[in-house]
Amino acid sequence: MTGRSTSLIGGIVAAVVLLCVAAPAVLVSGAVATDACPRTTATLKAAHSASPAGWDDDQIANARTIVGVGVLRKVPVRGRVIAIAAAIQESRLRNLPGGDRDSVGLFQQRPSQGWGTPTELRDPAYTAGRFYDTLLTIPGWQRMTLTDAAQAVQRSAYPNAYAQWEDDATALYHHLVADTVTCPPTTVDGWAIPVDGLVVSGFRTTDRPGHDGIDIAAPKGTTIRAARGGVVTGIRCNASLDGNPYPCDIDGSPAVRGCGWYLELRHPPDLTTRYCHLLTHPPVAIGQTVAVGQPIGIVGTSGHSTGPHLHFELHNGHPATESNAVDPAPVLRNAGNPADD
Repeated sequence: MTGRSTSLIGGIVAAVVLLCVAAPAVLVSGAVATDACPRTTATLKAAHSASPAGWDDDQIANARTIVGVGVLRKVPVRGRVIAIAAAIQESRLRNLPGGDRDSVGLFQQRPSQGWGTPTELRDPAYTAGRFYDTLLTIPGWQRMTLTDAAQAVQRSAYPNAYAQWEDDATALYHHLVADTVTCPPTTVDGWAIPVDGLVVSGFRTTDRPGHDGIDIAAPKGTTIRAARGGVVTGIRCNASLDGNPYPCDIDGSPAVRGCGWYLELRHPPDLTTRYCHLLTHPPVAIGQTVAVGQPIGIVGTSGHSTGPHLHFELHNGHPATESNAVDPAPVLRNAGNPADD
């Protein structure tokens, strides 16, 4: 745990950021709590189980993204397992910067074959989405063997190689869904789930070291709620394209820069939360006091975005800066026991 995270926890006893998903789903950052969701530290740690043998944290994170995108797109379980197996074969679940000829990313898809730009293909959520897009167009894919279905998408020079990973992919999938928790929006220790959805990009990952928050994918129009009671301190349209201002009331894209419509809340004792990529101007005003769980916006895809999601940040201080951003995941894992790391 970082010193900043320890300071945050010590300052408010146990700051719990809750991320909950509707079944069937995958809880990416850890378990959470309602009357039906356990609150104890031991249970929280157990639900955030260690990586299974043979896979490190980066590989598990990439597998979680593949599964999460599949859930969001309502791909059947079989399709999620096929996608994991394909990524194991192509990259060993590594987000590779290159490969054979111009191959890039988890699935080693090639820009020259129309899969996307190199930058897009280094985004695990984007490249998983492209895999699923193609898989779902293949007639009868659910009746195919895993290797035939994967090959129909990937067009590999080694068409029989995917079969060897079916057992591994299946076991890995079941490990991930073992962390599934179903619970409604609620508050615990003064915190609420900001939006129901799937965490598809984590805090300052290897691939995105400048990512100062977490991305929670959810359908456009999903309600965003205040993660904690506080005061609205900022509302802004932050978007530009080629150095020129870009509107936030229309969908953004990977080419657009900025957070789109966003707002910030200041919470006692001195914390800040930030909510980005909103669909429209937030229905609150600067200086307004909001309660924990109060609707403060709607999920959109404004600004720098590849699809509808909430980019959520937590800062141990005000104003919010890069230096005081903290990761919600380690805070959650220590809920109820700040000294236990």
